[in-house]
Amino acid sequence: MAADIAAFLSKNAADFETELGAVIDRVDPERLYAPAAYILAGKGKRFRPNLVLCASSVFDGDRGVAMKAAAAVEVFHIFTLVHDDIMDRSPTRRGRDTIHVKWDEPTAILTGDYLLGKTVELLLAFPDATLRAALDVFTDTVRKLCEGQIRDMAFEERDDVTLDEYLQMIDQKTSALLECALMLGGMTGQSSARELKVLQEIGHHLGRAFQIQDDLLDLTADSAAWGKPVGGDLMAAKKTWLLLQALDPSNAHHDWFSGLVERGGAKPGEIPEARRRMEEAGVIDSARKAVIFHSTQALNRIGSLPQSVGKEGLATLTHKMQQRLH
Repeated sequence: MAADIAAFLSKNAADFETELGAVIDRVDPERLYAPAAYILAGKGKRFRPNLVLCASSVFDGDRGVAMKAAAAVEVFHIFTLVHDDIMDRSPTRRGRDTIHVKWDEPTAILTGDYLLGKTVELLLAFPDATLRAALDVFTDTVRKLCEGQIRDMAFEERDDVTLDEYLQMIDQKTSALLECALMLGGMTGQSSARELKVLQEIGHHLGRAFQIQDDLLDLTADSAAWGKPVGGDLMAAKKTWLLLQALDPSNAHHDWFSGLVERGGAKPGEIPEARRRMEEAGVIDSARKAVIFHSTQALNRIGSLPQSVGKEGLATLTHKMQQRLH
């Protein structure tokens, strides 16, 4: 079975790269299509399209429609990164210049707009019987992501953000797209309303596990593998799961972290000290336990799905996500 799962995931990966490579089928004007092709060529983990293809397999979905849906989810995800990079003034993405750096900001905005439109075009592969429902899932996801981004931006100006508010934000910014990926995959086959709800719950818990793991890795990853400065979130005083836990009044190091926030973030030389204090306060261990909890919740729900290589693929992806080091 392990060999079958590996072969299934390997074929999905190869077929998806072919599909994604064909998304940009125009060259003129070059200033629009060159940056679009450039950003799609950046190598990512392809976690979201993998979810689409696995969920589709669980319900014997149409492979052609599933590939288009997988491409739509990845193109939309990349669109959000293009605009995020502009808002964050990020100079690089996945080890390469961001579009607004390599070209300019107006070009990056228009490239993102084009990719959003391309997402809808790809979703039109759904047959008429399910197209409206698929578009409803997608447009609801767009709303959630925009709400989540606004909340995240507002957190930068507040010093009273609660952990519950943070979880609501990541439910919208991270979980929502994973829920969308799984539900679209299920909708390419014969999934019931109850089964779609299970897929949505899987995405919810995967999103929480993924984001808390991301927050944790920002402080604990190997710098070379991470691809960006370790502790970058703390240097920006970004309200992450770790920092909010560290700011809890019951934490013996609360005052130290409050001072860090008041100064606008940690200095690079303070990152080891911040990590030591978080480890001493149990924040690092608590984050790891939260990742395990939400991963386990996702796995429990995956276990209720019909037996298939797609189901086992989802379990494998969840284990890999939980164990990622960068």
